[in-house]
Amino acid sequence: MVKDHIDGAIGILTGGGDCPGLNAVIRAVVRKGIDKYGHEVVGFRDGWRGVLENRTIPLDTNSTRGILHRGGTILGSSRTNPIKIKGGITKIKHSLEDSGIGALIAIGGEDTLGVAAKLHEEGVKVVGCPKTIDNDLSGTDYTFGFQTAVQIATEAIDRLVTTAESHHRILVVEVMGRHAGWIALYAGLAGGAEETLIPEFPFDIEAVCRRLRRRHSKGRYSSIVVVAEGALPAEGTSFQMAHSEQVDAFGHPRLGGVGVAIANEIENRTSYETRAIVLGHLQRGGTPTAYDRVLATRFGISAVDAAVAGRFGVMVALRGTEIVEVPLSEATGTPKLVDKAFYEMAQSVLE
Repeated sequence: MVKDHIDGAIGILTGGGDCPGLNAVIRAVVRKGIDKYGHEVVGFRDGWRGVLENRTIPLDTNSTRGILHRGGTILGSSRTNPIKIKGGITKIKHSLEDSGIGALIAIGGEDTLGVAAKLHEEGVKVVGCPKTIDNDLSGTDYTFGFQTAVQIATEAIDRLVTTAESHHRILVVEVMGRHAGWIALYAGLAGGAEETLIPEFPFDIEAVCRRLRRRHSKGRYSSIVVVAEGALPAEGTSFQMAHSEQVDAFGHPRLGGVGVAIANEIENRTSYETRAIVLGHLQRGGTPTAYDRVLATRFGISAVDAAVAGRFGVMVALRGTEIVEVPLSEATGTPKLVDKAFYEMAQSVLE
């Protein structure tokens, strides 16, 4: 029999941007934590902000029934960074103690889990669960929400292809991807896009236009260009973009607008009618795919098992087909980016 290392309730929070599958994790934590181990489960409202303010709700089987297929998070979320708040870490420790939390499961990406790693160093019993639409979190092959985002983007491209063909247009589809182009590359491959522009490999707009002109000269009068929101033109090229000065609590600049800028530039340079479509939050919301529901459920179950066994300071992760545990420091170290070999493979069929 496994010794129970949790003295109190299991706390759970969802931080950062929402994504499909969060509720599946919450449901799994509640069911395994209560039914298997007999612990109370307490949810914190709105991520780390809710922990700072000690705003909680009790979670049980009834309150989490029917949420498996729902997008978003019933707990709410925020991009609050307690490390940048004076006395933030101390407030969190007092809040957890006042709420009777014996272990905390933090569901989030690099920023949320970075806070969790700091808390672990301060002696808090915490386990991380990987969540990021961009699939750029180190330590895990995939994060839940990514497959749903790719599916949504691919379906959008499928619909846009016929409009592009009907009107002889170039359509620029902007998808999520701040530092990593996984969504753009996967959706571009699956949707048969003619061009895919991602943050890892800055683009030359004139080279893009040159390839579009070549396609038109061969009688292909429509094209789909998929661009990640964090894509940037190469330094020294004839097209540059202004950077936003607005940043969030973790220092990330506010993105958006690259698709429109590229569409305008393509039309100006080629005279081909070009339009931009920004998928934005459509990729975050709605029903998660079956894959993401299963992966999120497996993560939730494994997070509870790790906590009860006393394996704190880790993040549950997918390696191959198995769920494993990796140190939070590894998970929040270097972002997982698209490598050159994979990008070149994708480009070989996109062109």
